[in-house]
Amino acid sequence: MHENSVRKRSWQSHLVHLLVRARMRPHALKPIDPQWVRENMGRPRGVRRLMARATGATLRPLSPGHLWPGGEVVSSPLASESTPVVLYLHGGGFIACSPETHRPLVSSLAQRLTAKIYVPVYRLAPEHPFPAALDDALAAYRFIVEHENIDPSRLLFAGDSAGGGLVLSLTMKLRQKGLPLPRAIVTFSPWADLATTGASLDENSDSCAMFAGITIRNAARFYVGNSESHDPLLSPLYGDFKDFPPLLIHAATDEVLRDDSIRVAERAHAAGVPVTFRMWRGVPHVWQFFAAVLPEARESLEDVTKFVRKHLD
Repeated sequence: MHENSVRKRSWQSHLVHLLVRARMRPHALKPIDPQWVRENMGRPRGVRRLMARATGATLRPLSPGHLWPGGEVVSSPLASESTPVVLYLHGGGFIACSPETHRPLVSSLAQRLTAKIYVPVYRLAPEHPFPAALDDALAAYRFIVEHENIDPSRLLFAGDSAGGGLVLSLTMKLRQKGLPLPRAIVTFSPWADLATTGASLDENSDSCAMFAGITIRNAARFYVGNSESHDPLLSPLYGDFKDFPPLLIHAATDEVLRDDSIRVAERAHAAGVPVTFRMWRGVPHVWQFFAAVLPEARESLEDVTKFVRKHLD
């Protein structure tokens, strides 16, 4: 397992950290209104659309059907029948966000990997608690493999935050059902412990640009519902990582979800999984969104590119 941190922050990271903090922290200690979060996450939308278009990636809406729950496909113009295929599960605390909010990040990945990326919608809590999101993720996987005829040896899983935890849960579900696993997994700051036991929830409650520890604890209740929060399919941190494909985890040292990443990396490594783990200092949660302006984001995505090429080759 490999871990290190960027020694010197870029001036851009200072600016992005301040902007994200000004946008997000005023709401961190307030009660969570899922509808308000859905309406406001991803704004300003025009900026995100410009960031996505700047990558040169193409977008194709994909209507529900043949198991597919709805969503879109983002592709590099150079993608071919032999390039990587990615199932990307977006973050948003299981209560918000969508393929649209995550286009800048997904488009950057598609361009760098020369890939075709499927980004499904999935049902959100609290209207649809566990296992609704996992069921929709499984349906999306089956659509890609069974209807789109993608060989799992070409398929990667990727996700950020709640979506990062969800790809780990999905992998455990596939193994449980005896279905083929993806070739590799990429996670950005995965939320893998819905029991919310990580020490960083308190240690980084002030330093995190986006959330306080109480934000995560409050959000968890929406998706957990009446389920047991230590269920490995809900909180993959408590699952068995044996026979998992190679796993890449990137996280920030200052975020409240830091310890979810650290503990997943440790458990996967102990189970014999090839783990590439790296942390960055002074960047916000899922800073990869800001690849257009943030050197640390580009560095993270370059690492992902090397990881994918290594394991697909």
